[in-house]
Amino acid sequence: MSTAEPAEITGPLAVLVGPMGAGKSTVGRRLAGLLSAELVDSDAEIERRTGKRIPEIFADGEAGFRSIEEGVVAQLLSRPGIVLSLGGGAVLSADTRSRLAGHPVVYLTVTAERGFARVAGSDRPLLRADDPAARYAELLTARDATYRQVATLVVDTENHSPADLAAQVAERLKESR
Repeated sequence: MSTAEPAEITGPLAVLVGPMGAGKSTVGRRLAGLLSAELVDSDAEIERRTGKRIPEIFADGEAGFRSIEEGVVAQLLSRPGIVLSLGGGAVLSADTRSRLAGHPVVYLTVTAERGFARVAGSDRPLLRADDPAARYAELLTARDATYRQVATLVVDTENHSPADLAAQVAERLKESR
């Protein structure tokens, strides 16, 4: 009988991806609790490191924000034993997509209607449009295939509580090890 040591954790226990309003932070907090891990939100980390809120960074242009985001995410992907919640557009970077390979990446799906309802009235820079709901739906449609491409696990958030989702993800992550 083998008494091999468990493999050393070389990065996050889980990386949560999906559009704004999918529940990455909410489910992530609960998942981190179940896994006895720290939740790290890449957007919050960007704000901490820059001393600016995301809308302020976006005011200088999306490209500048994405560059900062790419660097922060690269560093966070090397932190062992965390649950990492990525901003909705983080997967737009080819470098970030490449770095996600080999990590357990969970795509939290949400309908455009439900996701927009969760973020309506917020100061999300990408929703500054004549029709924010239509803009949300456009972003979701444009990014869905990319989320699915990087995901090792796709979880439908419809009709599930954050606690149920976190338990489902924790169980499925355990099964995949």
